[in-house]
Amino acid sequence: MNLYLKYGLFLCFLLILPGMITAQHADSASGKTEIIRDQRLDMLLNKHIQVNQAIKTMDGFRIQLFSDSGNNSKTKAQAARDEFQTKFSGVGVYLTFKSPNYQVRVGDFRTRLDAQRFLNEISADYSSAFIITDHINLPKTE
Repeated sequence: MNLYLKYGLFLCFLLILPGMITAQHADSASGKTEIIRDQRLDMLLNKHIQVNQAIKTMDGFRIQLFSDSGNNSKTKAQAARDEFQTKFSGVGVYLTFKSPNYQVRVGDFRTRLDAQRFLNEISADYSSAFIITDHINLPKTE
């Protein structure tokens, strides 16, 4: 087949095909456009919305104050948590167990800079505290 004929047919498809497969119907008299789509698309969009609403965490930073294993490590971790809560009542405190350690982590910082600022604020009381990456709670929206 001639090269010019091939390119001519290809160009024809590019120009004519979009007009043939359009999924819209425009009524020029009323100015309304009707969009025709598969119902499965609506189901997929709703599923996507449900999955995103179920996510309650995001990647961020926390400050680890305490980590210990062994005898009485749970009671030590609870004491460290309670002590921090009395000093800084507005900051989230999280006691977790990751075998074999109990850990006390504080804050829900979206940036490392925010975590560093808070670490500087508490460093006098918690000299061994350090910043870690963690899944944090989503910030509250109004």
